[in-house]
Amino acid sequence: MHDHIKALFVKHKIKHTHARLAIVEVLKEAKAPLNYEQIKAKMNLAMDKATFYRNIAMFEASGMIHKFESDDRKWYFELSSTTHAHFICDACHQIKCIEINMDTIEGDVKSIVLKGTCKECKA
Repeated sequence: MHDHIKALFVKHKIKHTHARLAIVEVLKEAKAPLNYEQIKAKMNLAMDKATFYRNIAMFEASGMIHKFESDDRKWYFELSSTTHAHFICDACHQIKCIEINMDTIEGDVKSIVLKGTCKECKA
């Protein structure tokens, strides 16, 4: 287990199991938020959907991950690092992370989703 991943479990006071480690390792390597099917395809461990979502709920409650729903009516997950926005292309459905200045927003923001057409699809 990588030191960074171990530190996440310690920080969020979650006991690590093989299933939990598999999920977090996939999310750590991801360049963009992933849905259940994408995470399961990248894991080297068999896990049923109920076990996956039980662990995801625990991670979310502890603040280890963020989730949001996309246009395809699927939940997407990523490790919590900083609060940022997501851009979802209406044409290709690709999800990109966007850094924003959170100092301009008052309150406790959990997610921001922007939708439109990406540069590649617009061209």
